[in-house]
Amino acid sequence: MSEVPASVAGMSALPPAPFGRMITAMITPFTADGGLDVPGAAALAEHLVDAGNDALVINGTTGESPTTSDAEKDILVRVVRDAVGSRAQVIAGVGTNDTRHTVELAEAAEKAGADGLLVVAPYYNKPPQAGLLAHFRAVADATSLPVMIYDIPGRSGVPVATETLLKLAEHSRIVAVKDAKDDLSASSWVLANTGLAYYSGTDVLNLPLLSVGACGVVSVVGHVASPAIRAMIEAFGAGEVGRAIALHKGLLPAYQGIFRTQGVITAKAALAMAGLPAGPVRSPLVDATEAERAQLRADLAAAVLDPGPPPGPAGPGAAAVVPGTAAS
Repeated sequence: MSEVPASVAGMSALPPAPFGRMITAMITPFTADGGLDVPGAAALAEHLVDAGNDALVINGTTGESPTTSDAEKDILVRVVRDAVGSRAQVIAGVGTNDTRHTVELAEAAEKAGADGLLVVAPYYNKPPQAGLLAHFRAVADATSLPVMIYDIPGRSGVPVATETLLKLAEHSRIVAVKDAKDDLSASSWVLANTGLAYYSGTDVLNLPLLSVGACGVVSVVGHVASPAIRAMIEAFGAGEVGRAIALHKGLLPAYQGIFRTQGVITAKAALAMAGLPAGPVRSPLVDATEAERAQLRADLAAAVLDPGPPPGPAGPGAAAVVPGTAAS
C-alpha cells in the first residue's frame, strides 16, 4: 500500500530551503600544537560536501568560535569557500554578545565570500527581547547576505521569543532559523505565521521538526552520518514516512554518542577515528578520554550512518559505516 496519495506522488512535502536541506556545522581542524590546520579545513569541507552536504556552517559553536580569532575566522571562510567552490553554500557564524563586533564579523564574512550568516542570540549578557530585535536587525542591515538566526537558549541564556521572531521575519534578509529551542509548539506557531525557513539545530529532533514544517537540518552528527541524515530528510520529503522513521531510529545511537559530552569533543574524536582532519580542541574544552572514545566507537557501530541507496523489499540498509573502517 502506497504511503503517499497518487495525487501528490513525486511532490516534496518539504518547504523551500534557502541554504539547502543537509547542513553540517563544521568543526575547525587544528594542528597538534593548537594552530589552525588550513589544509585540513579544506580537506574536511570537501569530504563533507562529497558526503551529501548542501552547505557548511563555518565558525559556529562546533567550529570553536569562542576560541578562534577574527583573523582565523576570516581565513576559514576563505579556505572553505575555495575548497567547495559552487558545490555548496558557505554559511559564516558571526554571532557574539557584542552587536558592533558581530556587525564587523558579518562584513568581513561577506568580503571573504560567504553565502549567508548564522547569528546566534547574544549570550551571557541576557538582553531583553527589544535588545534581541535591535541586534538581529543591525546585523541583517550590515550586509547583503541572507541571515539565519540561531535560537539556542541553553547556550545563550535567552530564547528568541515567538513575538520577536514574527517581527524579525518582516526583514527581507532574515530568512531562516536554526532552531535549538526544542519547543515544537513555539516552532510550529512561527512556521504557521511567517515564511521563515526552519532548520533543526538539535539532531535528535531532526525528524520531529521536519514533521511540523522544517525544511532541513544544521547538524553536528553530520560529520559522521550525513548520508543517513540526508536519506531521512529525502524519505520524509517524498512521503516515505516509514523509511524516515526507520532511519531516525537507526541514527539514535549516533545522536546519543556524539552528545554524551560536549559535541565538539566527540565530533573531533569521531573524525580522528575515521582518519579525517580534526586535531585537538582548544581549552577550556578537553579532548575525549580513552573511555569516551571507546564508548563513542560502540555508539557509532550501533548506528546506521550510511544506509546506501533506497532499499528494495528488504527494507532500509542495515549496515553501518563505522569511523575507522575501510568503508568510511
